[in-house]
Amino acid sequence: MTDTALASQSVTEASPPRAGQSPWRRAARILWRDRPAMVALAVLIAMILACLAAPLYAGHVAGTDPFRSNLGGKIKVEGKRVPIMQPSTEGLGLGVTPIGPTWSAQYLLGADAQGRDVAARLLYGGRNSLFIAGTATLICLVLAAIVGVTAGFLGGVVDMVLSRILDVLWAFPVYLLAISLSIVLLSQGITIGPIEITAGSLALPIGIIGIIYVPYVARPVRGRVLALRNSEFVLAATGLGIPRWRILLSDILPNVMPMLIVYIPLMMALNIVTESALSFLSIGVQAPDASWGTIIQDGQTLLYSRPAVSLAPGISIVITVLALNVLGDGVRDALDPRTKIRGN
Repeated sequence: MTDTALASQSVTEASPPRAGQSPWRRAARILWRDRPAMVALAVLIAMILACLAAPLYAGHVAGTDPFRSNLGGKIKVEGKRVPIMQPSTEGLGLGVTPIGPTWSAQYLLGADAQGRDVAARLLYGGRNSLFIAGTATLICLVLAAIVGVTAGFLGGVVDMVLSRILDVLWAFPVYLLAISLSIVLLSQGITIGPIEITAGSLALPIGIIGIIYVPYVARPVRGRVLALRNSEFVLAATGLGIPRWRILLSDILPNVMPMLIVYIPLMMALNIVTESALSFLSIGVQAPDASWGTIIQDGQTLLYSRPAVSLAPGISIVITVLALNVLGDGVRDALDPRTKIRGN
């Protein structure tokens, strides 16, 4: 029998026993039976589909341009032509107030201070918020996996250097680091060789948010890899002379992947909140683009007269983040059913 066959037999014997079905199929069945997680997944799918349909809604249902001011426009409400910006009825009656929710096709949730359709902007803003959060999550997890696996598997000087870099990033409060990077990069953009990213590009908030959370994922990944490196089946494979790269691909990475999958919905929820906070402070998504954070900022001055402008994106953030957290709990329980027994 060859060394490779002996190693495979040793790994099989030393690894935890498996049921007759694939662990991924077993996890999928557990997740499918988790009703809260399935409801959360359905809510997320509905939210994503609604945001993807933003051009159809704005162009064919509402018939409005959510990125162009419409201060002098009029719409038909209950058979009557009414101005979008109506005379103010508060105080001395000076100035104008945008129309409130009509609960019809046009201006379903009313207008903002520039006469733009809030419902259409909400869908367009959701597209950007979800896109930024999703892309930043992938960047964060890829970088964290590379750093964590490299540090934990190679150890020695490599581990020390990478761990100190993570410590430096960890030392900065996450929002302070994000705000500092956003202010610097938005003022001048960034140029990397032939690649030039302008100040208004969505790539800037994606990159910033994707980088600032790397230490928070890389550290657990490193700890997991260190534990696996000292496990019996890895030591057995090493003792039989199997190449380290093969041990990494066949034994280490498959056991790290469930951890990274669990982090996907949880990090995406965190990234949505971070992106909304940066955009609310005008250092995230820049005009003419919109996000849920910029729409909340647009409605700040209308909070008492037209609260729907700020409440609509705020409620959207709450629903999306809650659904992602519930789904994340379901994914964690499916990939590691023992967490329910431990009460975590």
